[in-house]
Amino acid sequence: MFSKACEYGIRAVLFIAKQSQNGVRPNITEIAKAVDSPEPFTAKVCQQLVRENILLSKKGPNGGFYLKKDSTLKLIEVITAIDGDKLFKGCGLGLQECSPEHPCPLHTQFMGVRNRLKYMCENTLVMELALDLEEGETFLKV
Repeated sequence: MFSKACEYGIRAVLFIAKQSQNGVRPNITEIAKAVDSPEPFTAKVCQQLVRENILLSKKGPNGGFYLKKDSTLKLIEVITAIDGDKLFKGCGLGLQECSPEHPCPLHTQFMGVRNRLKYMCENTLVMELALDLEEGETFLKV
């Protein structure tokens, strides 16, 4: 459903959010290891998220990536920063001309799934997910 970059980006943001709550700014090596992603790819995705004002970064010995403690960042913001909004607007089969007037075979079913996914992403705070990680209720890797 999400691109590989988006999957890694979401996992990285969640890990960074969890660490930010404890005043820690993880570096790329720590992030990549924690979310089980290749370090160069993680660096590229994190830099894109910094450019999109999703993450903050600080250089130097006490540097790393972080979120504001009072962040109200929503999951949809992370997704659209990496993948754009095509998942929430595009055709389930990737057709260019899919519409209610000219639907693809999956149009009606996919519209319902797409709308529920969008609603969930719009109403999910990254910090809520990070809290579940902190409390050991969820995991980024086994």
